Amino acid sequence: MKIAFFTDSFRPYTSGVVRSIELFAREFTARGHEVFIFGPDYPLLHCPPEKKVFRFISIPAPTMPDFALPIPISINLGPTIRRIGLDIIHVHSPFLLGRLGARAARRYKLPLVFTFHTLYDQYVHYLPLGEEPARRLVRSISRDFCNKYCRLVISPSRTVANHLRTLGVKVPVRTIPTGVDLNEFSNADPRWLKESYNLDNRSRVLLFVGRLGKEKNVPFLIKAFAQAARTVPNIHLVLVGKGPLKSQLRQLVRELELDGKVTFTGMLNRKKVAHCYAGADLFVFPSVTETQGLVIGEAKTRGLPTIAVKAFGAAEMVKHMEDGLLTGPSINSFAEAIIQLLQEDHLYQKMRKKARENATLYSSSHFAGQMLATYKELIANPV
Repeated sequence: MKIAFFTDSFRPYTSGVVRSIELFAREFTARGHEVFIFGPDYPLLHCPPEKKVFRFISIPAPTMPDFALPIPISINLGPTIRRIGLDIIHVHSPFLLGRLGARAARRYKLPLVFTFHTLYDQYVHYLPLGEEPARRLVRSISRDFCNKYCRLVISPSRTVANHLRTLGVKVPVRTIPTGVDLNEFSNADPRWLKESYNLDNRSRVLLFVGRLGKEKNVPFLIKAFAQAARTVPNIHLVLVGKGPLKSQLRQLVRELELDGKVTFTGMLNRKKVAHCYAGADLFVFPSVTETQGLVIGEAKTRGLPTIAVKAFGAAEMVKHMEDGLLTGPSINSFAEAIIQLLQEDHLYQKMRKKARENATLYSSSHFAGQMLATYKELIANPV
């Protein structure tokens, strides 16, 4: 098959959406299919030319300079689609390039699939509008896009599928997570993290990987860590990622007198992130806006038990009391879960073993097979 992905974000930008696109594209290509990606350029970053990647002129987002807003106009799009001879279009956003992909699918009579990667209404703080009006607007846009254009909507989790029905999505919804590459982190160095950041060899490392933005709930994590640190000695928090809250989070660390106990690594490449997973003892994930929580699956491949707030996709990625702990939305309950796992070694070791075992349930190869079968079904049954 010849498959087109239309996306409002792509490398070198890093996010769960970009990771999902990369994994599916890799799996499809390995099976002999061709994937063509239509995405943004990044004027502030270097984007080397890539085969089968078509980039649109873009501008930096006013409230997120590291994010780019592609301009969904191209006189070459039609000729390119005809030349390629696409079989299906899969969009990864209901906005700019997602809408362009939807119009192209309609014009060339191709099936349109849309993955609802993001709870968009939880990100309205990045829009220059009042939050409540913006939330209503984003929900309306998302619902109408699904119902007007899509043959099928892909949900990364069952919880998100239920959310889509609540929004009023009427078209078929199918749950297909992204999964994780089970082999990607197999050669990671467990010594790298402590050696690179001069951490005490005796310290127990709590790891967070994600954007340092409001939607990830990182201030909550730092406060819970501060509370746990008063009970459990020799624990250290490592935050991998960057984002608009970085300076505010550093200030919070100082206010809570956690200097020397919290490390900000900034953005790291995939190889170094792998070393962080290998060198950590516990994965901590406070976000309440995740549609699937890919980083939880990645942590499991290295045998890391996870503590997460019970919400949306994270609630499905963690099997409570088996490979991690799900908590309520309070700082106290999150801190108590950290203390419990670090003080009860028998429970901790059991969860480490189970985390590795359960990681195999989230193979990206398995879910890529499901997605390809879905494409074939749509192509074989045109409207």
